[in-house]
Amino acid sequence: MDLDWGWIGEHTDSLTEHSLTHLKLALLPVLFGLIISLPLGVACRRWGWLYPPVLTAANALYAIPSLALFMIFIQYTGLEPSTVMIPLTLYTLSVLVPNVVDGLASVSEPVRQAATAMGFGTLRRLLRVELPIAVPIVIAGVRVAAVSSISLVAIGQLIGQGGLGYDIIRGYQLRFQTQIVAASVLIILLALVTDAILVLIQRLLTPWTRARKRSGGSSRRRHPITGAAPPHAVDAGVSSIAGGGG
Repeated sequence: MDLDWGWIGEHTDSLTEHSLTHLKLALLPVLFGLIISLPLGVACRRWGWLYPPVLTAANALYAIPSLALFMIFIQYTGLEPSTVMIPLTLYTLSVLVPNVVDGLASVSEPVRQAATAMGFGTLRRLLRVELPIAVPIVIAGVRVAAVSSISLVAIGQLIGQGGLGYDIIRGYQLRFQTQIVAASVLIILLALVTDAILVLIQRLLTPWTRARKRSGGSSRRRHPITGAAPPHAVDAGVSSIAGGGG
């Protein structure tokens, strides 16, 4: 398959514009989904009976074909970006809610007790201890949701809101492989770069994991905050996280 590199050079501006639009349509739903999933996940963790119906509802929404949801929302939102972003936001819930719940569940009881003994109230303990510990698992869910969303956005071009999906559809209509390949490669690159940035964000939000790796002999032990460390280390772990949270 021969690619027309000249065409790619001549259309760099439009490909860049479509890439930025693609990112906006893909990542805003992930952000909105995370904003919804955090309090919902906390509630599901607090009241266990709430989790099964919430998870069932999120999975049921995920099972609906994206094009069908676009057709449903187009009656209310028209040919606007929100017609694509609302369904994608709903799709993220099936990944993000379980990860928030699992992340909070990973906080051991000794850590909670240590935080309470240090004078942390329920809300402060959640914000300064439990959520920071849950960050790796939550970010793992965000990574999956972001890559999935970046892929699904292209389908939105069927209603005129697809970012790089425009180039895929247009290339197919014109039987022009270069445009299809260029858009597809850019979508892959967007997914890879987004994933790398999320990994970096996770490292910035969990500085104690790097400290553990640098700590010589103690690296053979689990991190103090997991609850598997010697009892005298738990309070130090809680203090480290709470202090790092600002």
